[in-house]
Amino acid sequence: MFSRKHAVRSALFILSCVLPLTAFAAPRRMVVASGDCKDAELGSQANAFLGALVSRPEQDVLSAAGFSERLFPQPTTSYEDLQRQLDSAQDHFYESRNGKAAVAIDEALQQINRLPVGDERWKLYVNAQLLHGLNYRAMGRQKESDTAFRSVLRLQPDYQLDPDYFAPSVRQGFDKLRRELNLARKVKLSVKSTLPTSDVYLDGIKMGQTPLTLDVLAGTYDLTLVKGEAISFPRQIQAQGADTPLLVDLAYEGSVSATPFPCLSIPEASAERTLSHAVRLGGTLGVEEVIVVRLERPSSGPKWFAATVLNVEGGQKLREGGFKTQGLDAPAEALSALVDFVTTGRSPSNLVVMNANGRAPWEQVVTSDKSGAQHGGGMDISAPNPLSDGIADSADRPTPALRVASYVLLGTGVAALGGAGVVRFLAQKNVDDLEKRLENGRILSSDQEALRLRNSLVQKSNLLTGLLVGGGAAVATGAVLFLVSPSSADTPPVSVGVATDGEAFSTSLSGTF
Repeated sequence: MFSRKHAVRSALFILSCVLPLTAFAAPRRMVVASGDCKDAELGSQANAFLGALVSRPEQDVLSAAGFSERLFPQPTTSYEDLQRQLDSAQDHFYESRNGKAAVAIDEALQQINRLPVGDERWKLYVNAQLLHGLNYRAMGRQKESDTAFRSVLRLQPDYQLDPDYFAPSVRQGFDKLRRELNLARKVKLSVKSTLPTSDVYLDGIKMGQTPLTLDVLAGTYDLTLVKGEAISFPRQIQAQGADTPLLVDLAYEGSVSATPFPCLSIPEASAERTLSHAVRLGGTLGVEEVIVVRLERPSSGPKWFAATVLNVEGGQKLREGGFKTQGLDAPAEALSALVDFVTTGRSPSNLVVMNANGRAPWEQVVTSDKSGAQHGGGMDISAPNPLSDGIADSADRPTPALRVASYVLLGTGVAALGGAGVVRFLAQKNVDDLEKRLENGRILSSDQEALRLRNSLVQKSNLLTGLLVGGGAAVATGAVLFLVSPSSADTPPVSVGVATDGEAFSTSLSGTF
């Protein structure tokens, strides 16, 4: 018999924690546009699509701001503001407010490292590090002072301090560090790019063009490659050992932009190359699915807003859909239907997925009739109006067997999990009644009612475990069958019922298959 009442509570607590784990969380997704990243219409409709997706509370979506912060962090203050901040830090230094000066310089450096690479950024960086060196020296922190000075000398070893601003003792110490760095052991840093003659920047200063080999001091550097408008993802590199070779795929990284919307711009690239880059981007950002949106403009016929869903781990295309569009703004109903499709795979009546020959309606196919006249393929289907009869007829086709089995398993699993919830509710009633009959946390052998409650609680615990395991397995299997089975035009109506009379429960599954 039970010797402690908290044993019953512990068992039920563990079982109650298992139930939420059977729920299926939405995959982590991101949305990226593809095409002309400066196209206002593409940006407007891509933003509207992302907004409609994010508005669904159950969705886990990387925001446009999160995308930008991860790949292209931008400063929150301007170059001029940062210069004024350094001037203020210099005033703190001259007035012996060294602690405030150190904080202001550190804050400025964080923003300086986010500025676009080039001479202006390097000039601010040098001014900040030299002021750091002076300020630390005044605080008696010689090691930190030397580190700040080395940050300048390691990439610009011929830099000279202005004698009008730096005391002779400071200049002597600076020159001593220069000599030490010249004699220090170097690391061979080799940088190559998939775009030839790309400019190489370390900590914001241009060091040359690829292919480039440099002898640098061991340590951490900020590396950026630039070729025209193509800019690599900013990255920190560790130069160490005898040789540090690097290859930057600037053709890929330079095709990505974050403003005005996350976008892939790949001139004259095939659709497969675009999707391949999108999958790589999803892997870089740690999402499970990437939704590529674009404007399709066939040589004749309507314009389409299309979306392709890609699985990042496997690299495969999961689904593709779209609707007709005109102007900057997409119809709200069509956007909502497209979001439903890309997140669930269901095809509403006002959404075009793929037509009967396996091609999307925006992929025109030229055919010839008996007279030799050519006709463009694709269908004239409007959104958000209902689909044409050609698509609607597909609803008359029988539902595939695997899809039917998935509906049955999903319904059965949901019913079992619902029954588990009912059992959990009934068990709590037994616990409450049993606690009232305990004597000092123990069940008396003479208390038959307490023994009956204990036995009933044990039975319900076993039943709950079986329902959770069986229901979870049924839902998981049903979900897998649903994903691998071909889609049908109509989803069979399925209803699940759970009933209880206070002591027992029943579940029911009904539908047309």
